[in-house]
Amino acid sequence: MTTDAALALSELADDRTLLGRTSTAERVASVLRERIARGALRPGVRLSEERICGALGVSRNTLREAFRLLTHERLLVHRLNKGTFVRVLSAADIVDIYRTRRLIECAALRELGSPPYRVHEAEAAVSAGEKAAAEGRWRDCSTANIHFHQALAGLAGSARTDDLMRGVLAELRLAFHIMDDPRRFYEPYLTRNREIVRTLEAGDAPEAERLLGFYLEDSRRQLIEAYPEQPAE
Repeated sequence: MTTDAALALSELADDRTLLGRTSTAERVASVLRERIARGALRPGVRLSEERICGALGVSRNTLREAFRLLTHERLLVHRLNKGTFVRVLSAADIVDIYRTRRLIECAALRELGSPPYRVHEAEAAVSAGEKAAAEGRWRDCSTANIHFHQALAGLAGSARTDDLMRGVLAELRLAFHIMDDPRRFYEPYLTRNREIVRTLEAGDAPEAERLLGFYLEDSRRQLIEAYPEQPAE
């Protein structure tokens, strides 16, 4: 296990309070999903049942059910006689994820009614990303970017869309680790995130959707060009 993976697992103890008094598999899955979305658990990392159970104070049965939920979401993969691992994506996965993102995010903007729009969450995510970039915290910048896109999908006002988008973005985070120069990848999108927010604040949802469409295509192409050839799990 890598040093980063060991640190990420040790930090799970901090999330124990999030489980409340009734520790369910769904809550455990939510904690692990968030860790993946934040980049703390990287693709290919083996997840230790003993360490996670100890950190979160849950039973093996509860943890294994959480693993099954996240495997169904394509975030984890179980390998016979080897254990459970954070999934490694293929280039085909990236293409499909971006297709799904366009269906969700662009549709959320397309279906907006009359302005003004509630963009405070998107604005907060953009500001957090700009602050992280200014301080050279590029992993935090990536997390802020994930929150920005979650906020865009959230404009649909649908709990089901929110849940779907959380899974899609957590899965996408698995692909971001291949970028050797995170600053070069994320920095241009900070400006584009800000532009989309300003366009929504001006009440021009169609233009915001147009900007987002080009944005997603550029991001998809950039990832695919950098992505190594490998089979899907």
